[in-house]
Amino acid sequence: MNKKSLLTDFDFWRYLINVWSLVFFAAIIYDAITGNVAEEALKVFSIIYIGALAIYVSNKEFERWYHHHRRQHPGEAFVVIWSVLVVALLLWDITAAQAYHLPETVVSSYIAVLTILAITRKSRQTYQARYPKN
Repeated sequence: MNKKSLLTDFDFWRYLINVWSLVFFAAIIYDAITGNVAEEALKVFSIIYIGALAIYVSNKEFERWYHHHRRQHPGEAFVVIWSVLVVALLLWDITAAQAYHLPETVVSSYIAVLTILAITRKSRQTYQARYPKN
């Protein structure tokens, strides 16, 4: 039988990163609402999230370069969500009457997401230049 293991199943990693994105975003929002009560937990969520994202994106790029990946799952949507969240948190940080500060963990995670998007976009451009559609 030719079954994929969970570790090599692209759909599994996409599902996992979607779940971790929701969990991480919810934790970030909870932390903002409660005045940094969850800041320590955010560090753990950040490590797991960025790790899972790196595995997912790496898998996706390897699949593309070995001509096994044809579906489109634009990472730009994640960057838009992240950008809106970070801008909202910055505004909250500046204007909130309560003692809240934007955690460094959130900023570093946002930078990691931007970096991963930049790398995957360049990889996709290089792939498309090397293998143009006929």
